Amino acid sequence: MPGAGAEFDARRRGGLFDNPYLLLSLTSVFWAANTVLGRFVVGHIPPMSFAFVRWMGAFLIVLPFAAPYLLRDWPVIRKHAGSMTVLALTGFAVYNALAYYALQYTTAINALLLLSISPLFVAMWSFALFGDRLTARQFAGICVSIVGVLVIISRGSPAVLATIGINYGDVILIIALVIYAYYTVALRLRPAMHPLSFLAVGMGWGAVLLVPAVAWEVASGKTFALDTVTVASFAFVCVFPSLLAYLCFNRGVELIGANRAAPFLYLIPVFGSVMAIALLGERFEFYHAVSYALIFGGITVAARK
Repeated sequence: MPGAGAEFDARRRGGLFDNPYLLLSLTSVFWAANTVLGRFVVGHIPPMSFAFVRWMGAFLIVLPFAAPYLLRDWPVIRKHAGSMTVLALTGFAVYNALAYYALQYTTAINALLLLSISPLFVAMWSFALFGDRLTARQFAGICVSIVGVLVIISRGSPAVLATIGINYGDVILIIALVIYAYYTVALRLRPAMHPLSFLAVGMGWGAVLLVPAVAWEVASGKTFALDTVTVASFAFVCVFPSLLAYLCFNRGVELIGANRAAPFLYLIPVFGSVMAIALLGERFEFYHAVSYALIFGGITVAARK
């Protein structure tokens, strides 16, 4: 994307903002935590309200930093209002609302299993929109990483996979992943503007687009209490899986492209299992080491030119 992110200039060259592999790895850390948190607050915070507060809160945090760039980029934003609306709808509003909604009905194991096929949706949209085909190396890397994810989900026992069933939440999550895959690929078409301008518009407009869904949710009697768990959850989700993760993800895709960036999504179950071991006291097993090696190997193969 010529011109996109140009303001992060020579001062950042060679630093974090020009290291796609570290940026995409950090994204997976934050999104793994988001998945764990989204499941944790089921029944405590309604999904549409959770998604709305996530984006509105992140927008208010980034606004003071993005304001000068928003003023400068306003003519570009207004000119490309249609495409910006599509990106805000697919990458921010609809995907996250559906994902939180799906977590009310599906299990963590099913969610991790479905995440393993999301790079294939990215490849599908890349071909549909731009005629891009997966290279043999990228396809091989995706296959190796899928095996690694299956090892984590099955805990090293193929018999576990036979017990996994498809439910309503799985269908919703698949729809959400297809939508987000479109956003990932469509980032190539994003207007040339400062990254903070793009992020602020996506977050703010995405929150506004969620207002009808939140109104419907409240009218249905689904509300939340401002207790310690709610406030802490909102604070975390506004900063890490939202502001920082999207800034890292958008820049990572900009640097290496959607097809090479997509396999990094396989790191989400890796980091998720590490969090379970560290925070929930689960044991580190041999199959964890095997799966990590397969996933990292697959990413290395797929992400290289």
